[in-house]
Amino acid sequence: MFNWFAFFSYIIVSCITPGPNNLMCMANGTNFGFKKSLKFCFGVTTGFALILLCAIACNFFIYSYIPVILKVMTPIGALYILWLAWTIWRDKPKDKKESKLQLDTTAFHVGIILQFVNPKGLLYGMTLITNFVFPYDHSFGMFALTLVINWFVVLFSNICWLLFGSIFQKFFEEYKKILNAVMALLLVYCALSLFH
Repeated sequence: MFNWFAFFSYIIVSCITPGPNNLMCMANGTNFGFKKSLKFCFGVTTGFALILLCAIACNFFIYSYIPVILKVMTPIGALYILWLAWTIWRDKPKDKKESKLQLDTTAFHVGIILQFVNPKGLLYGMTLITNFVFPYDHSFGMFALTLVINWFVVLFSNICWLLFGSIFQKFFEEYKKILNAVMALLLVYCALSLFH
């Protein structure tokens, strides 16, 4: 029988806890404000929806080969997360930023790309579909409902972190170097935790 409590618990806990997406939302909210960073949140939710679509479409295949996929995706994801940490660490005040080769961390496509190199996100999608949905219901309606519920929870979670960053923007600007160091170290921790 389908366990709705476990289903919602897994989605909410997985989405609201700190991870690369939420830390990037908070950093973007702090550095660029709520409005400019909102497109990153929509990129993250779109990326998560695409991950779930892939998990649904390739459920049996990917489930069978998950150890191989993890061996490839874990180092790639860790390197990308470390690169994001470096980007936050070396962040300069807005008036000193150089325009050439500067990553726009608020971009919609950055939010999408992050999902495909984020092993936590990939595992989340696979776990949600293979453990909480597929064994109980293979219907198109259930998969569509899962996508819609997931989309709203991910968006809500990211907006909460974005609001936290933007509300405390003045405080964060005063202690920018310390907070950037903390957020960068948290991203490094996320990257290193992939190998435990």
